Amino acid sequence: KTSTTGGEDSTVSTRAEVQPAMGKLRVALEWFLNADHAPLLVGLEKGWFAAAGLELELVEPAEHFDAFEGMRSGAIDIAITEPIHLSQDVAKGESMVGFARFLHTRGGVLYLKGCGIERPADLVGKRVQYPGAPGPGGRAIVGTMIEADGGPVHSEAGQSIVPVNNGFFHTEALVSGKADAATLAFANFELVEAELLRLDAGLFLLQDFGVPDFCQLIFIALPEAVKARAEELRNFLRVLQRGIAFATANPAEAKRIFLQRSAPSEKDLNLSSLTFDATLACFRTEMRLEAVYFEALGEWLVRTGQTDKLPPVESYWTNALVPEAELLDGEAPAAAAE
Repeated sequence: KTSTTGGEDSTVSTRAEVQPAMGKLRVALEWFLNADHAPLLVGLEKGWFAAAGLELELVEPAEHFDAFEGMRSGAIDIAITEPIHLSQDVAKGESMVGFARFLHTRGGVLYLKGCGIERPADLVGKRVQYPGAPGPGGRAIVGTMIEADGGPVHSEAGQSIVPVNNGFFHTEALVSGKADAATLAFANFELVEAELLRLDAGLFLLQDFGVPDFCQLIFIALPEAVKARAEELRNFLRVLQRGIAFATANPAEAKRIFLQRSAPSEKDLNLSSLTFDATLACFRTEMRLEAVYFEALGEWLVRTGQTDKLPPVESYWTNALVPEAELLDGEAPAAAAE
């Protein structure tokens, strides 16, 4: 996935200054390097990952879902994704474990005001842009929201929409007239982008209309990696907590680090700066997610026909690696054991 304002599509590899005998940790991003990853860049800039005994490499996938295949092939060690993708993959029989949440934003269906859409029920029969169209994901989201807003039952409502596949270019799909609405769009990116383009856009939030709130970013790994590299992963999370705390307390310096290390094109510079501002409040140092959260997400996936069943939550999510206490800026994480 590339920036909707035309940023270059290239592989990003950002490394810490390291010393010999460090544990290498290759982290696949879920998208192009952006403000969601600022705390990682802070940790690299400050040398905190190296101090924790970690040689960190951030890898930007050529395609949005490449990280899963890379992890299975051994090209990467852990990956960033959203809870819904973890649930969908384990429902298909994939062996993966999520172990920490670090970002929670608001997301849903993006639309332009004054164009005949004022509430989710107005989406019946409309053209809806979503990646993977005409697959079931977008129909399930929109159908559930229509039903929750008093429209037809979700199955009928979802079938009523006209799917549009414009990749991940949600805002462009609306501006060009290819679609009437788009999902899944985020308050800290697409709404910011729309405002920058001086569009009067709105966002129907998932949780307001019956869809589980999966607008979060989590880390996943293969079960054997979670077991074998537990201490390294704990140290990784400690540094990430420290990066989040630093960015929250020092937003100007964190933004400078983010812009310097992500190096957006001149065309994308303003958008990158504004999305950093909008993302800062989305970071979470409390990284646990409870089983009840995944159970509700799984029930929705089954109810909307996206899967038949899911395995027990404890088979694909653990809070065991989350550090017991949040690190405050100034604390030094312990180095990983040799």
